[in-house]
Amino acid sequence: MKKRVLAALLALALLLALAGCGGGKKDASGKYKLSDSGEAIIDDKSCAAAVASEDNYRVFYEIFVGSFSDSDGDGIGDLRGIIDRMDYLNDGDDNSGLSLGVEGIWLSPIFLSGSYHKYDVNDYYTIDPQFGTETDLKTLLKVCHERNVKVILDMVINHTGPKNPWFEAFCKAHRNEDTTSAYYDFYTYYTQGDTPPAGRTFYPISGSSDYYEGNFSSEMPELNYDNEAVREAVLDVAKYYLDLGVDGFRFDAAKYIYYGDDARSAQFWSWFMDELRAIKPDIYTVAEVWDGDGVTDTYYPALNCFNFTTSQASGLIASTARGGDVNAYTGYVEHYLDRVTALNADAMIVPFIANHDTDRAAGYLTEASGRIQMAANLYILSSGSPFIYYGEEIGASGSRGGANTDANRRLRMEWGDGDTVSDPEGSTYKEDGRVSATAAEQLGNGDSLLSYYKKLIMIRKANPAIARGDYTALNFTDTRLGGFVSEYEGTAVAVLHNTTADPITVDLATVTDIAFTSLNAVIGMGGAELKGTTLTLDGQTSAVLGRG
Repeated sequence: MKKRVLAALLALALLLALAGCGGGKKDASGKYKLSDSGEAIIDDKSCAAAVASEDNYRVFYEIFVGSFSDSDGDGIGDLRGIIDRMDYLNDGDDNSGLSLGVEGIWLSPIFLSGSYHKYDVNDYYTIDPQFGTETDLKTLLKVCHERNVKVILDMVINHTGPKNPWFEAFCKAHRNEDTTSAYYDFYTYYTQGDTPPAGRTFYPISGSSDYYEGNFSSEMPELNYDNEAVREAVLDVAKYYLDLGVDGFRFDAAKYIYYGDDARSAQFWSWFMDELRAIKPDIYTVAEVWDGDGVTDTYYPALNCFNFTTSQASGLIASTARGGDVNAYTGYVEHYLDRVTALNADAMIVPFIANHDTDRAAGYLTEASGRIQMAANLYILSSGSPFIYYGEEIGASGSRGGANTDANRRLRMEWGDGDTVSDPEGSTYKEDGRVSATAAEQLGNGDSLLSYYKKLIMIRKANPAIARGDYTALNFTDTRLGGFVSEYEGTAVAVLHNTTADPITVDLATVTDIAFTSLNAVIGMGGAELKGTTLTLDGQTSAVLGRG
């Protein structure tokens, strides 16, 4: 009978703090298993390297601000709410076991806007009052930096909102036919009688014979990046927030800077990133280029991109977690890393399962089956910088459904402790069964999904080579068990996953010359045994091996 390998929260904290992450017991057969009190199996040597990361190989946490935590009782999540929840996200002690342990936070747009989602910015220099003030942002940055947590802002610069002063001045100039106005060419447009560019959407400028571009919506007019003044204006915005202490940005709709022209859009990002790195060499940036790898490769010389191939219900993470061939997944990751690092030596993979634009993972990967846990293993115990979508760690559900609204993907965080945050405008999602247990209920439960995510992140931190090292897929044949070796600064780890239902035994000597002699960690639905070069890994379980 399988036993779920989950750390009891307090036992794990005590184990890591007092025993130096020391190690698990073997049963009579020599098989590693849970200790009598249910502690995690984490090796001493790997834990010795569990120091706060100073680089960008971090586990990030996406927060849809208006749905996360409400500090003032108006039903809308805000920056103070995030500050109040920092002990939940990261308490500043890597070995406490009391917080989730994320190392970075991505905030959805926080600038002045007329919508609930804020992806139509009316003033880049004003924090939307629904979310707080610039002072609140500074306080959040201070609290995060004290805990070695980076903060990136969602920067929406492909388009603005309709009440942005730039757009209002643009419309006024066109109504007055004032071609001398500095804002006449601030947005892309065409004049009545001309042939509009194919495949693009335009709307009339009231009182004028001209039409402005708005491919996402009439409420999202598109900036003209052939205008040097526009480039300087958005650069000034980015500089302002970097000077404020922000660590970087997530760039929305990055491929649409020049609609339908990836080469020109990528050229813009190359210029933009050169400017930003001159200000902050260690800036953290990631672009939303929602497309296949062949397209994202165009942007990688400038900056990292989210990996959409591995995301969502049909992506490689979910399909592998459902019992798919791990060798295919790790082979893909190795090929991806080889390709993008050839384009940019500092490139990394940025994987995720779901975000604010996709259905939540709990709708297609269940906790009871162990599949959502395996999916988390696959992308968090891997190279690069993974992103967790808020609520994923407690199994929150949410999907567009019949209402076909993204608001149903951005539902309130289920804290269960009286937080007054409410669902966003336009949501229609059912109230019952959103989570099997709230965050408050899971906090004290060592068998909860939340505790699982905590342990998973601690294992990743305890083995820095997982994220940072040279990645080599282990190419097993005739088995769906698979994994990779990662070598970093003289150390090496192997990460193995069995996503099937049954135990699998493999001979590591057939796929690597490195002699792995210790089980640094085991996490999943079962246990693991390492005898010489022979590894037996239970179904729906992952193991981290050390070289000794």
